[in-house]
Amino acid sequence: MNDVNSNIPVKPKKTGKFKKFGFITLLILVLAAVIYYFICGMTFSEGTRSGILTKVSKKGYLFKTYEGELNVGGINQGEGTILPVTIFKFSTTKKQIYDSLEVYQGRKVVLKYKQVIKNFFWQGDTDYFIEHVSLMK
Repeated sequence: MNDVNSNIPVKPKKTGKFKKFGFITLLILVLAAVIYYFICGMTFSEGTRSGILTKVSKKGYLFKTYEGELNVGGINQGEGTILPVTIFKFSTTKKQIYDSLEVYQGRKVVLKYKQVIKNFFWQGDTDYFIEHVSLMK
């Protein structure tokens, strides 16, 4: 009886190939997610901007973000404008900073910011995130 069964070819199991493919795919996805996380969290530049705070808002359907605009100004010389008004758009993830911005709206402020390479969609509309706000004297 063993002679009859020995003539039947035994098919190799394919689970080894699928496991290897699944592991490599999972590894690539995890590596891509880690790289994207570092790109979104990495500071590209940081500094300060000053001007008149013209807009502060809380917006979003599912993820509420804090957004604002700062009128940095332009240069006006008599009859014509040499440099047009520049608007600096920013976001913040901190409620405490948003509360300060609401109080200072319409006044001259100094904003300390950091710029990231790319932000996550739940962080805000811009790549500029306010770290500190102070009133100009």
